[in-house]
Amino acid sequence: MFLKHALYREDIEQAAKISWLPWEKLHGESVLVTGATGLIGTCLIDILMEHNRISGEAPIEVYALGRSEARLLERFSEWKDSPAFHTVIQDIRSPLPEDLAFSYMINGASNAHPAAYARDPVGTILINIEGLNSLLSHAAAHGTKRVLEVTSIEVYGQNRGDVDAFTEDYCGFIDCNKARSGYPESKRVCEALCQSYRAQHGLSVCIARPSRVYGPTMLKDDNKATAQFIHNVLRGEDIVLKSSGKQRYSYTYMLDVATAFLTILLLGEDGEAYNIADDHSIVTLGGLAERMAEQNGCKVVYDIPNASEAAGFSNLLNGVMDAEKLKALGWTAMVDMDNGIRRTISILKEQEN
Repeated sequence: MFLKHALYREDIEQAAKISWLPWEKLHGESVLVTGATGLIGTCLIDILMEHNRISGEAPIEVYALGRSEARLLERFSEWKDSPAFHTVIQDIRSPLPEDLAFSYMINGASNAHPAAYARDPVGTILINIEGLNSLLSHAAAHGTKRVLEVTSIEVYGQNRGDVDAFTEDYCGFIDCNKARSGYPESKRVCEALCQSYRAQHGLSVCIARPSRVYGPTMLKDDNKATAQFIHNVLRGEDIVLKSSGKQRYSYTYMLDVATAFLTILLLGEDGEAYNIADDHSIVTLGGLAERMAEQNGCKVVYDIPNASEAAGFSNLLNGVMDAEKLKALGWTAMVDMDNGIRRTISILKEQEN
């Protein structure tokens, strides 16, 4: 699996001993991670378990929630025999077992790519809202110290043209009368739901708003543009870009997003939202495609998306994020874009062989 690749293990080992995290807050505590086999959840669990391996302190009890036990045990084969690793097998929308209590929860479960938004817009909304409500109600009843809710850059809506980068207090336009708006609108509701539990039940919550994320732990069915570029490269094809490529976004390597989650969970101010973005990884979509193509000896081909593909695409044209608030907690990105692309392609090529 991933940990057998030297570059991925290097990433995880580096993150598991970063100096700005108060790891002592987690020693002997329990952490529930939903979306456990996703792009960031996978990396996050590996970091927590690797920290257990190297710290010599009371272990962090890590609970990975997913619907398939076989998939969880296959993905986390390195850790499945550890007494500190546990699986919780269920749909996130179902009530959590009453005999389980967690010190911390990190909710990363969501339909998180355009094909899912287009194929199952109703499920996209309900997974976000009903799933989070299930977690928050359990947390409030069982004394959870903090819940970290993962939303998205999409909560900002369209940039009105009045800022170069989104700060956490920005609010742009979303046309709620479109099926594609179910994802960003439900993420907005999730943030409001967190604040409601905080006000009504005294639950400590923080919000993480990641930029566009890439890395080797992406799911095989991920069809976000970045993932499609990577799939093209792995198949030895030219990169296919299904737009003009002028959209300008912030990007962040999955390792840096995972360490940001831990930073916000342990150091963030109660009730606050934090952008997660590497300010050295701001590029147009076309520029990203060209960068990948140059690294891998192929070219970029522009193509028109079909109706099904276009139905799931974001309309956001300027998605740059300001992460100064997060950096003030001590977080810094460790992997720049060129290095992140190289590491992603290298790791995935070895995984396929």
